[in-house]
Amino acid sequence: MSSVFVTCAKGLEELLRDEIAALGIAARAGVAGVRVDADVAEAYRICLHSRLASRVLWPLADFAAADAPALYAGVQAVDWSTVLAADGSLAVDANLVQSALTHSQFAAQTVKDAIVDQFRSETGARPRVDRDDPDARINLHVRHDRATLTLDLSGAPLHRRGWRLAQGAASLKENVAAALLIRARWPEVHARGGMLFDPMCGAGTLLIEGALMAARVAPGLGRSRFGFERWPGHDAALWQRLRGEAEQVAREGLAVLQPVFHGRDRDPEMLAAARANAQRAGVAGFIRLERGDVAHMLPPVAGLTGLLASNPPYGERLGSHTEALTLYRSIGERLREHFAGWRVAMLFGEQGDGHQMGLKPERSHRLYNGALPCTLLQFQVHAERSQREPAPLPEAVQMVANRLHKRMQHLRKRLQREGIDCYRLYDADLPEYSAAIDVYSGRALESDASAADPATPALRWLHVQEYQAPSTIDAAVAARRLQELLRAAGRELEVPRARIAVKTRARGRGGERYGRMDERAQWLEVQEGGLYFRVNLFDYLDTGLFLDHRAVRARIRSLASGRPMLNLFAYTGTGSVFAAAGGAVSTTSVDLSATYLEWAGWNLLRNGYRGASHRLVQADARAFLRAETQRYGLVYVDPPTFSNSKRAEDFDVQREHVDLLRACAGRLAPGGVIVFSNNFRRFQLDADALQETGLAIEDWSAPSVPFDFARRGNIHGCWLLRAR
Repeated sequence: MSSVFVTCAKGLEELLRDEIAALGIAARAGVAGVRVDADVAEAYRICLHSRLASRVLWPLADFAAADAPALYAGVQAVDWSTVLAADGSLAVDANLVQSALTHSQFAAQTVKDAIVDQFRSETGARPRVDRDDPDARINLHVRHDRATLTLDLSGAPLHRRGWRLAQGAASLKENVAAALLIRARWPEVHARGGMLFDPMCGAGTLLIEGALMAARVAPGLGRSRFGFERWPGHDAALWQRLRGEAEQVAREGLAVLQPVFHGRDRDPEMLAAARANAQRAGVAGFIRLERGDVAHMLPPVAGLTGLLASNPPYGERLGSHTEALTLYRSIGERLREHFAGWRVAMLFGEQGDGHQMGLKPERSHRLYNGALPCTLLQFQVHAERSQREPAPLPEAVQMVANRLHKRMQHLRKRLQREGIDCYRLYDADLPEYSAAIDVYSGRALESDASAADPATPALRWLHVQEYQAPSTIDAAVAARRLQELLRAAGRELEVPRARIAVKTRARGRGGERYGRMDERAQWLEVQEGGLYFRVNLFDYLDTGLFLDHRAVRARIRSLASGRPMLNLFAYTGTGSVFAAAGGAVSTTSVDLSATYLEWAGWNLLRNGYRGASHRLVQADARAFLRAETQRYGLVYVDPPTFSNSKRAEDFDVQREHVDLLRACAGRLAPGGVIVFSNNFRRFQLDADALQETGLAIEDWSAPSVPFDFARRGNIHGCWLLRAR
């Protein structure tokens, strides 16, 4: 088995991980790709079957390369006769990240020279350079002066299926088209008898990918060659067997495929290109194409529904942003008038102006089509209400609804741009309605489920925390105002009462931070930063994901690379998951609660982090620090304000923080950093008392507060304490 890295466009990592897992190959998501432990057969299967991957990189060597001589020596240590023939051809691609080597072209040249010099020395012959069609494409990746050499088994990028010769001016890559269809649940729509319609089909990429997906045609079957076919280690018999199996599945799938694919475009040249591409892909007989514009589009078959998927032109492709907005409004009008019951998935520019269609998106995802950032919006078109409209809201409730509407309009574009699914929408903006409303978009889980069913739609849930009313407010008045707020939120945000959790924010008995509130066992799976987390809105005072610490978690991710990480008062382990995603070599999560450690374990496993390098320790944090001997490059400590748990020493963050941080400093590796945060609004860091630790202290409180919490001011404090 070898540690193979499978690359993909940014934003597709989780989908690619799930796709490879469906092939029976365990994978863990990284940045712009996933890592798998694979043998040659599994690497071949990924090349043949992956609709989302870009390249499959087979490991050759890993070594320190702080300068050019070290890089040259490391490359020379590889036996290159096992990679290519002396009279063959090669190309070298180089990528440098935080390296003393700063010029990628120079690094690639050094690798090429080392390979050529080895062949010349040992055989007298030398391979030639061929950038377009080499026998072996070598990839060099240097990060923190550590070099990794890999052989690109793909050859040409895997999104080049072999059938698309003609394309538009701003073509949609095939793997991004596949991602759009998977996100929009096209396989499930097809299984229910739905059709696929692209009203701006261009060169037909979405329709062709949708047809091949429905027929289970392996995307690699149309390629003339893969990079591994000229590799000395290539197993031709194995490859022919795998290819033969895929061809049999494709024949069976195409034999039963129905002509449910419909495309429309106003450009006759694009329609001709789409027909030619579909012919080469072997699906021309299943795709119906017609000329027309979106201003007059209708469902292709009256009375039938399905998925409308498209990549409409952005402003820069239309000539002006105003033209784009006009187009989007026209699309929205046709959808509302004629496409009731249809699912819609459309890719827009980074600014996410698809909201101009006048439909409320159910989901949004950030994707990259090459280097171009895009936003995928998904909608469900509902029939226009023909029955009596609901009674108008009372004036007081309408006032709250208006406030929520304005707040959503204010946040919408930034939430969309940054891919934020869970956020604070309202925080006592109107003093008489004193509560906080947090929005969570997530999929429901069974209590014992390891992951959400991807076919289950993500729904909007609300977490409402009522601030305890002062004694001067009559209890009946406070109760009435809360009900008015809930009614306004449910109506404006289209969330039924069953998906609204309501709590009163007050200090629990004994100062417990995470008190039990209910026994519904209603679990959700939500996403943040491309990672998955389990939350519970109803049963606990806190949900399992502190939304005000979103920026803190992102900072932990940025600090974690190459460092062992310690997470004290770990709660549900979200900080550990972000550290692991940032490249931490290990994580240790310490909490006194077995319930929260089990929760943390679920979060780690759901994101692919398992094994001895991710420890869960049930212990009091201060007792753990006294007994621990390991040193850590990153320590995250987010203690409760106070606690008098019977299982641990009494704790008050203001009184105890100096001793706690001294103990953390004692476990800090040279060059390490402590991220310390807490939610005590009147907290004062005793910097003078911490001077003896020798730590450099940076107050990072202001940047650590996310934009949707900015109205609360110092909702928490955060400090970075670095070893000098």
